[in-house]
Amino acid sequence: MRVGVLTGGGDCPGLNAVIRAVVRKGIKDHGYEFVGFRDGWRGPLEGDTMTLDVEAVRGILPRGGTILGSSRTNLMKIEGGVERVKDNMAGLGVDALVAIGGEDTLGVARQLHDRGVNVVGVPKTIDNDLNATDYTFGFDTAVNIAMEAIDRLHTTAESHHRALVVEVMGRHAGWIALHSGMAAGANVILVPERPFDMDEVVKHVESRFRTQYAPIIVVAEGAHPKEGQMELATGEKDAFGHVRLGGIGQRLADEIEHRTGKEARSVVLGHVQRGGTPTAFDRVLATRLGLHAIDAVADGAFGKMVGLRGTDIVRVDLAEATDTLKTVPAGRYQEAETFFG
Repeated sequence: MRVGVLTGGGDCPGLNAVIRAVVRKGIKDHGYEFVGFRDGWRGPLEGDTMTLDVEAVRGILPRGGTILGSSRTNLMKIEGGVERVKDNMAGLGVDALVAIGGEDTLGVARQLHDRGVNVVGVPKTIDNDLNATDYTFGFDTAVNIAMEAIDRLHTTAESHHRALVVEVMGRHAGWIALHSGMAAGANVILVPERPFDMDEVVKHVESRFRTQYAPIIVVAEGAHPKEGQMELATGEKDAFGHVRLGGIGQRLADEIEHRTGKEARSVVLGHVQRGGTPTAFDRVLATRLGLHAIDAVADGAFGKMVGLRGTDIVRVDLAEATDTLKTVPAGRYQEAETFFG
């Protein structure tokens, strides 16, 4: 059997570990050949490939990013896209695909499977918002990067008696903000699932200043106040219809400074959260997912995604993984509220 592998959507630490595991086990245990498709769904759409063998994946375990490249190409919006993918796969002798990606990439994988393409999915997103898996690889690395940044910002905030607003990734789900904020002792955490009251945020900031410590506010990029909508950097949308977010951190800093009279600064961690080498947890999780993904191919379990349940890797329908997002439940946010102010 010849198997194609692709990585779609935003890059994140652990992608290369998945590719390595798929290829190593696929060759060693199943005798498969592999084709790497470049830049997400653009690869099979245009027949753009690279060789994937043991030599190609040697030494990539600790590397961030993806050796295959990535993109946000949405082939379902391209006329004749599905047929082009089928034709290119047939021409290359590719019998099945392993698609590594988040909600959008796996959503396309699901639709391709419905149209007769043999696909197995591997969940990838630093936002940890994919349903049917307890954790996605890349999340732990992003949280640790954000936590370290917040740790460092505490000291400079206190030295200058200023409030610091740290904007982290999280369009619809605030898992990174919640985990990094709790781990680093943030005084306020704002998430998309819970529209915030600006008056309450200011009260927490003023309470922190009264203790002679400087407040740290961690906000997910998709968070928004009760009285308004998400703050947008532009009105632009990507190929999957997502508005490009950004700016809520600066808006909060300006409002805090205006209302309290205290200096406030905004720090946007941005893409640094998903760059660089993965943590040990993400390396192991990504490796295990890759091993089980190629076993699913061998078993003919197409239309499935491999995911983490407890400590076990399980197979779930792609539909279950992509129908709804996994967001922060009220109970988890209430735990964090204990430490606000």
